[in-house]
This record gives sequence, C-alpha cells and structure tokens, in this order.
Amino acid sequence: MKLEDFDYELPPELIAQHPAPRREDARLLVVERGSGLLHDARVADLPEWLRRGDVLVVNETRVRPARLSLRRVPGGARMEMLFVRPASTPEEWRVLARPARRAAIGTRLESLESGLAVEVVALGEQGERIVRVIEGNLSDALARAGEIPLPPYIGHTPTDEDRERYQTVYARVDGAVAAPTAGLHLSWPLLERLEGAGVGIARLLLHVGPGTFRPITAPDPREHRMDEEFFDVPEDVTRAVNAARAAAGRIVAVGTTVVRALEAAADAHGGSLAPTSGWTRKFIHPPYEFRAVDALLTNFHLPRTSLLLLVAAFAGEALQRRAYAHAIAARYRFYSYGDAMLVI
Repeated sequence: MKLEDFDYELPPELIAQHPAPRREDARLLVVERGSGLLHDARVADLPEWLRRGDVLVVNETRVRPARLSLRRVPGGARMEMLFVRPASTPEEWRVLARPARRAAIGTRLESLESGLAVEVVALGEQGERIVRVIEGNLSDALARAGEIPLPPYIGHTPTDEDRERYQTVYARVDGAVAAPTAGLHLSWPLLERLEGAGVGIARLLLHVGPGTFRPITAPDPREHRMDEEFFDVPEDVTRAVNAARAAAGRIVAVGTTVVRALEAAADAHGGSLAPTSGWTRKFIHPPYEFRAVDALLTNFHLPRTSLLLLVAAFAGEALQRRAYAHAIAARYRFYSYGDAMLVI
C-alpha cells in the first residue's frame, strides 16, 4: 500500500463552499460493492436504497464554537487558538495555535471581547499547545466570541448560517471541533420517512477532533498515528445493532466516525459488539475486516487522509477510485459541504 494510491486531482470549483439549500437536495452516488454498479441519485432517495429492518447509526456529537482570536500580552500580536479538549485538569486545555511560533511556554494571551486570559504551559504532540485558563470562563468566552471551526478549504468567515448548518439536526452533546459531515445531509423529515419505512435510528457518540482530518504524510500509510478521540457506544445501540443483525438487517453507518466507534467497540470485546466508552486511536485502512458495519453513508473526502483510506477499505480500493473518478466527471461537490456517497 502506497500513499499515492490515495491521491487524486480535484478541480477547485468542485470544493463546496456552501451547503445545499436543503439537506436532502444534495446529490447521492450509490456504490454497490457486490456488482460494482454506480447510481446517480439524491439524498432524498435514501429510503429507496435502505430496507425495513436496517438500522441507521448516527453520531450525536455537537460542534463547539471552539476557535477564538486572542492577543499576546504584552505586544498585542493576534493569534488564533482552537480549543480541542481538556487536558489534565479542567483549567488546562489542548489547543492548536496559529501561528504556533508565537505560542512559546510562558506566553500569556487574552480576549478583550470575552474577558478570557490563558497562559501556555506546555508543548504537545503534532505542534499543539497546553494552555491554562488564568482569568475568565472558557465556556462563556467561546459562547460569546468563539467561531465555529470551519475547515480551511471553505473560503469564507463563519456566518450565523454556518453555526446552524455545520451541525447535524440530531447533534446533542458538545465536544467536537469538526462536524461528522455525512450527517449534515439528514433532515428531520427524511429521518421520519426512514423510520416510517421500518429503518431504525440509533445514536452513539464520537467527539471529532482535528486529527480525523489531518493529512497522512508517512510514505507507508500504515505508519500514520491517529489522535485520541472520546467515544461512547451505549447499550441501546448495541442492542439495536445486534437485534438487526440477527434478523438479517443491515447496519448503516452515517459517516466514518460512526464506523470507527462501532469497530473500536467491537475491538474491545473480541469482535462482538457490546457497550463501550473511552478513548480511541482507531485507524482503519485496507485491508480490513469490518465486523459491525454493513453499509456506509459518507462524504467525498480529501486525498491522503485517514477518512479516504477507511472508505477504500470498505468499498475496495479499485471501486473507491472508480467511484471518485465518476463523481469528479459528473461534477459532484466534494468535502464537508459537498454531496454524499452511499456504499452498500
């Protein structure tokens, strides 16, 4: 397996800058693993491709307005910080700073808009920093002055629309710094249609961190190391999944984060799915035997990322490349605000 096997050329105009007017209006490329057939459809057609007895598993993490602009004290130079997750104490947080060179240990930064002040106390992995809150309240500061951390390829400043649109409709538990983007296509009316057709809905949790989207740089992709992310697969999910499997229903994962959570839970129990919570660095790449997922609804992902490798492991490398080539030729929209792919 070579890193260049997971690369492709994408015309810049296919990088979606805004969501579809309605979630289910997005296009849907249906990929049949058994036959290799590709079908052009719409997300609104999803009930036609799922069947009674299937279970749709979604990730109910909610994206925090985790990006905050601060200034150095003294000096006043501006810096952006992305507050990823708590560190060893409630007052200490892991952050990504930009530009990182300005965030040496001992640097003090403050936000005049929110009354927050932090001090850099340690250097972490992958260029991150550990900061301690020394004045103010971080939750209040982010609620008042924080921005939704849109991906860098979306070329506009986050708007009020983004605050709502860059969330799944079922987002419930704050903790992510990026959306589980496959779920952005699902609306309440569409979910109600699926339930009316006999498709079950189950909810788990994986707080998406920046590492999920970090490009792979190692020449051998298998050497890539994922960041830790918290996940929780509760008992009602495992009960629904196991019951569906026993009745020949399919487990349809909405997004790669759901796949990783379910497969991490299966890892913890010798291949059987049981309630599990904790931290995972689960990295799925070809070849891989999936034990808890039968179908995948996903977006079109950036080249050379762990997300693309997961899709290739699920669909098969050759079929994944053919599906992406078709999507580019057919002018599908790519990445977080783009169109969707259903692999069955």
